[in-house]
Amino acid sequence: MSTIAKRANKIEVPDLMEGRGWHPLSWNDKEITQLPEYPNTEELQASFEELKALPPLITSWEIEALKEKLAKVSDGKAFLLQGGDCAETFDGCRSTKLVNLLKVMLQMSFIMIHEMGTEVVRVGRIAGQYAKPRSKDFEIVDGEKMLNYRGDLINSYKPNKEAREPDPQRLIEAYQKSALSLNFLRALADEGFADLQHPEQWELDFMHNNEFYKEYEQMVGSINNSIKFMETITPNNRFNTAHKVDLYTSHEALNLFYDSAQTRRVPRKQGWFNLSSHLVWLGNRTQQLDGAHVEYLTGIQNPVGIKVGPPFDIDNLLNLLDKINPSHEAGKIVLITRMGQENVEKNLPSFIRAVKQNGHPVVWSCDPMHGNTYATDNNVKTRNFNDIMKEIDLTFDVHRAEASYLGGVHLELTGDNVTECVGGANGLQEDGLSHNYETYCDPRLNYEQSLEMAFLIAKEWNQSYR
Repeated sequence: MSTIAKRANKIEVPDLMEGRGWHPLSWNDKEITQLPEYPNTEELQASFEELKALPPLITSWEIEALKEKLAKVSDGKAFLLQGGDCAETFDGCRSTKLVNLLKVMLQMSFIMIHEMGTEVVRVGRIAGQYAKPRSKDFEIVDGEKMLNYRGDLINSYKPNKEAREPDPQRLIEAYQKSALSLNFLRALADEGFADLQHPEQWELDFMHNNEFYKEYEQMVGSINNSIKFMETITPNNRFNTAHKVDLYTSHEALNLFYDSAQTRRVPRKQGWFNLSSHLVWLGNRTQQLDGAHVEYLTGIQNPVGIKVGPPFDIDNLLNLLDKINPSHEAGKIVLITRMGQENVEKNLPSFIRAVKQNGHPVVWSCDPMHGNTYATDNNVKTRNFNDIMKEIDLTFDVHRAEASYLGGVHLELTGDNVTECVGGANGLQEDGLSHNYETYCDPRLNYEQSLEMAFLIAKEWNQSYR
């Protein structure tokens, strides 16, 4: 595991914060993992101060609205759909990619709403998911040792030592790209996205090889008729819910310089809000109870996700829950299990029982991606659609057996027609991965695979909770 035992770069803490308990930089003196040293602390300080002075990307009332919706999910009255890129790239901040992601998230949620008959809360891995943890600090490229690529927020993918050095100016560029993405997504959501919601534009041919094709076709037709009916009876209603989309943002709270610079107090409200994202999550490699990342997350009002996977340490998870959510606030915690399909039945039941006994009102979500990654014989990283769906099915089974509610899925996906995960109704094989393999990090479901998975998830939900 990649660890950095001491904080080499320290940001100056204003006197007014010293000695007053938690503040956005109280993690400064803690041990930290997954954040390499910046070569120039003065440049880091300058970028931090610049970012700190920029307007917030989101608002506190949006955060509170999401928390209220997640409280409904934890109570079994809604479902969380969280999805997007493994790691966003600065070059990926393009209108077509943003439209495609919003389109696939919207269409997936329409499938779920239609089939499950429940509210779906959409949360994108977007507008800030620019950093990635790595298992090793360094790699060897053409015989030269250099730092690993950790996402555009930290360094460059280019394979040379200079480009791999952490660059504090990337904090500002990440903010700018996030702001551009949010601005465009909000414009689409509030005004002109209705045309993309129409199911007659959905692609159906790819489902021909799925045993449920006829059901899928009938469902799309039913959604289409429902939308046309609503548009007929409210043709001039600008606020028709069929034309308005809520999409919240999320990212892993990995680069604490980025997150703490955008963490601030809000007038007439208690506490501190991370105003760079609606929800942030704690990754599998940064869960040290006395570490910097946990210290940071104890002080913000945002909903917090916690990844639950190997190593399987129930006591550490319970301690995290008590530390991050001591008041047992509903909607505060999303537990994202990422166990791998071979570990679900063996490990998940004991976690569910322990959390239930502990009394925390959590949202249980399933990340079926990270535990089912493998490399082909040609050393191409991929995931198998059937393995992903198997983990989801088993997770539903375990929750049902434990009288618990699986309230969400956490998927790495894209609205583009990439070829990164094998399987699905179109039958992508390993030899077809090179056709359009784009990701710099982990493989994602493409547009067709994502819609198919939404349909299968909805069917499994119905078997568990209808």
